[in-house]
Parts: sequence; C-alpha cells; structure tokens
Amino acid sequence: MRSEIETAERPPTRHAPLLADHEPPPYCIVNAAGRTPLVLTCDHASHAVPESLGNLGLASRDLERHIGWDIGAAEVTRRLAERFDAPAVFSGYSRLVIDCNRKPGSETSILEISDGTVIPGNLGLDPAEAARRAEALFTPYHQAIASVLESIRRTGSAPIFAAIHSFTPKLNGSARPWHFGALWDQDPRMARPLIKALRANPGVVVGDNEPYSARDHFDFSQEFHASSAGIPSALVEIREDLIRDRAGIELYADMLGDALAGVVADLRSLPGVS
Repeated sequence: MRSEIETAERPPTRHAPLLADHEPPPYCIVNAAGRTPLVLTCDHASHAVPESLGNLGLASRDLERHIGWDIGAAEVTRRLAERFDAPAVFSGYSRLVIDCNRKPGSETSILEISDGTVIPGNLGLDPAEAARRAEALFTPYHQAIASVLESIRRTGSAPIFAAIHSFTPKLNGSARPWHFGALWDQDPRMARPLIKALRANPGVVVGDNEPYSARDHFDFSQEFHASSAGIPSALVEIREDLIRDRAGIELYADMLGDALAGVVADLRSLPGVS
C-alpha cells in the first residue's frame, strides 16, 4: 500500500521545501505499539500552517474555525487511543494547506473558498505548488497510516479502522441536528452496529451517512486504507459544538468509546478479524 501511495500520489520535488527543519512533522503517531488492532485516524487534527505559506493570507481566527480543522476531533481521538490501548495517527497541518482526506488533484483537495471564506494563499495555485504540498504533507501522513496497519498485520491480527472527524452545526445556512454521524459505503460490519449502539443513548441523534455520505466517495482515507482492503471501518463525525470544551470532549468521547467497545469486540470474534 505504501508503494501505491508513492507511485500514485508522490510528485516531483520542487526546489524549496515546504517545512523548515524546526517545524513540526506532517503527522504524529500516538500509542504506536497499542495492543488493540483498532487504528484511529484524525485527518484534520491541526489548524497549523507552514511558516513558508504565511497563514495562507488568513487571520488566525479563521484558521481556528471549522474550515481550518476538525474542532475537538484530535482530543476525542487521543482519549479513544488511551482507552482502547490503540494506535492513532494525526495529521500535522491544516486542511486548508492540503486536505489529507481528499485525493490530490481533486477539486476539494486545496480549496480556494471554504464555507464562504476566500483562502488567498490558495488562489490560482499552480500545479507545482499543489504537488509540493502533497509531497510534504499528504503522502507522509498516509504512509504513516499504511505503516501502522501493516504493523498490526505482522502481529497476526486483522486491523479495524475508525476515522474521527467533527462537523459544524450549521453549513451554508442549514442547521444540522445530528450529534454523531457514521459514514460507510459497501461494508456495514462496523457502521451499522455502531449506529445502533449510539442511538441507544436517550436523546442522541445519529446520522446514517449524515451529514455526509461515504457513498459519494468524497473521502480518501477510509476508502483507500480500509474499504479497498476489506478492513471493517467507519468514519465517525461528531458535531463540533458538543466537543469544544473538556467536559464535552469527555462526555462524547466516552459515549463513542462505549459504543465502539462492543462493536470492536464483536468484530474481533468474526472469522478473519482477530
């Protein structure tokens, strides 16, 4: 899988590196040697922008909005990694630099406008600059995910995949009532029981392929690493206003963790998943 990423996505090297030596790496892995074969990912974990891009011409307050990252998602992912003793992979830079959950070269990979906000540093981007960002940020992040999955396979276990995201309570003027959403395409093994378990919480509204549908094939990570490889998976969305503070993060991470615990245990009992 790593070679596929390199062959399909890695562009020629441009003369200037995107990241300076003192800047954080393009990804981080937490609990790499975790004993549970549940691989957690957070594609939009950070709103950081490489110094060479000068905040993309945006104010810090814009980068800190939902357009710059998935608010609360990284903290939820860390809490789940600790609870399950599972590895988690986090992207290191803002989705506005390059979206690690979109295929490079697609219309949504590097946005010029996001939820009504113009991104000056992305306007009229030439292919060489888009390629530089993919090489520096996108490819290493996905190589890290592939490496974690392969390390689990080497232990003789079959991995399970959960991508953690958050979504804004209002988009383009429309309110979004869901507390959680579970996104999936053809493989229901993880998403359907997860939706059922989450809906068992009184008053909790859970979307089945809401607020987005994985059947639209908009997301890269789950489809590339899990669906295409037959790995049980779900992309989990949590409404960001619910996880903006420590109390909310703990409440909804624990709720999700309780639901995942039963689902993961059941999946590990299936033939071919251990």
